[in-house]
Amino acid sequence: MDRVLKAARSSGSLNLSNRSLKEVPDEVYKSLDAVGEGENWWEAVELQKLILAHNTIESLKDDLRNLPMLSVLNVSHNKLSRLPSAIGELHMLKSLDVSSNLIHDIPQEIGSATSLVKFDCSNNQLKDLPSSLGRCLQLSDLKGNKLNTIPEHMIASWTMLTELTAGENSHNCFNTFAAKNYLNGIPETIGNLSHLIRLDLCQNRILSIPSSIEGCTSLVEFYMGNNALSSLPAEIGALHHLGTFDLHSNQLKEYPVAACKLHLTVLDLSNNSLTGLPPEIGLMTTLRKLLLNGNPLRTLRSALVSGPTPALLKYLRSRLPVDEESGATSATKEDAIAMATRLSLSSKELSLEGLGLSTVPSEAWKSGEITKIDLSRNAIEELPVELFSCLSLEALILSRNKIKVWPSAILQSLSNLSCLKLDNNLLQQIPPDGFQAASKLQILDLSGNAGSIPECPAYSSLPQLQELYLRRVKISKVPTDIFSLQDLRILDLSQNSLQLIPECEYSADCWGFTNLTSLRELDLSDNNITALPPELVNTKPFLIYEYFFSCGIS
Repeated sequence: MDRVLKAARSSGSLNLSNRSLKEVPDEVYKSLDAVGEGENWWEAVELQKLILAHNTIESLKDDLRNLPMLSVLNVSHNKLSRLPSAIGELHMLKSLDVSSNLIHDIPQEIGSATSLVKFDCSNNQLKDLPSSLGRCLQLSDLKGNKLNTIPEHMIASWTMLTELTAGENSHNCFNTFAAKNYLNGIPETIGNLSHLIRLDLCQNRILSIPSSIEGCTSLVEFYMGNNALSSLPAEIGALHHLGTFDLHSNQLKEYPVAACKLHLTVLDLSNNSLTGLPPEIGLMTTLRKLLLNGNPLRTLRSALVSGPTPALLKYLRSRLPVDEESGATSATKEDAIAMATRLSLSSKELSLEGLGLSTVPSEAWKSGEITKIDLSRNAIEELPVELFSCLSLEALILSRNKIKVWPSAILQSLSNLSCLKLDNNLLQQIPPDGFQAASKLQILDLSGNAGSIPECPAYSSLPQLQELYLRRVKISKVPTDIFSLQDLRILDLSQNSLQLIPECEYSADCWGFTNLTSLRELDLSDNNITALPPELVNTKPFLIYEYFFSCGIS
């Protein structure tokens, strides 16, 4: 134990998981006070990361307040029945995992831990969350089950929330917990969560989804299986980013036509009370999986219901009436383009994803104020010239095509472009000054374009960049120009050939990850890295927490 504590005083990180501990050793609470012979007290650092998972610890002492620099605390899979009030004195705490314990309530003092970003209290005996948690305005990831309610004022305050799990997931969801949950409604303030990406409320007693759900404009995954829904609000059709919608085991009697505007890839309607489907579902050309088993469907043959999704969609399109709104009676590519064009007039978003297009028909460009274009999963080699006139364009999704040449000329004309996804194309090497054509980008994805990154890429030409994805681009060293990006929050360098991380403290002529003051997520998995520079461990402990999990380094 002395050797482990000595190492912790040097690194600021202490891992005591899987050690059959029944209590936390007193030495942990007074790490700096225990500086021993042969150690220089001025070189010791405060404990910043403490992992106590998978033990049999029954309590934490109020001496926890003696660790004021703690930013990561993991006491999951123990036998805790309560948390000490001193938890609120950890003002630097960003990640708190108390999952899989026996905790009945969380102390109100937790509201003073205002730096909290991630909080996992799932698989406990909780029925409610303390109202003070609403003061944790930076909270972006909350997991909890067996809850009776989530107060509206708390939902309203968590404007940074990107993931909310408050349900016991069934086999159709991500995880499986042991006990049922008791939420009977979703607060109207859910619409304030415009950054929410994943919402999991499986296996509760929820009767309806509020119309304010349309405010969750970033929602990508929505899990509502095993509830008591009898209908869906028309406003659900406004969730343009939604890709997975799980509604299995409810009491739905119909699927609204308004929800056929969604660009879903997975729609689970199994085990409901549906007797038929609107033929407009056939126009949801992005659907790859439509689950309908366990419904009393009277208008569809069982072979269609249990057969492949494309065949079912084709049949439903054939049932569309011939009128001005549908304009089609058969399953053709032209039908999908026409529908997408009509939707773009109101939504200002044009989605032609997965239609096998080699070119984009000129008739698809009816709206002159499009803000988002999704041409992913096609066979496009050259970008359409119509893009030059899309002056309002903010997001251009070109993933999984056959584009070979960096589109400098078009990018120069798109002065409002903030998101560019060119991953998994056939890009040849980008010109050294190529990034200057898109200087306002906030999101850039070049993953899967081996050999496309120039030898000295000028990332400094992208001063507003917040997310950069460079998976599988065959780079062997970290491009140092990245370290000039002060707004960068997410950096993905996984699945490359990196061996070293630049070891450098901040100075005028030396750059490293410590310069990226906004960085919150760093993925270096599937590389050849064997060690981390100490300044990264000491200055970004929460970031390293993410890194350890993705790389498997201990």
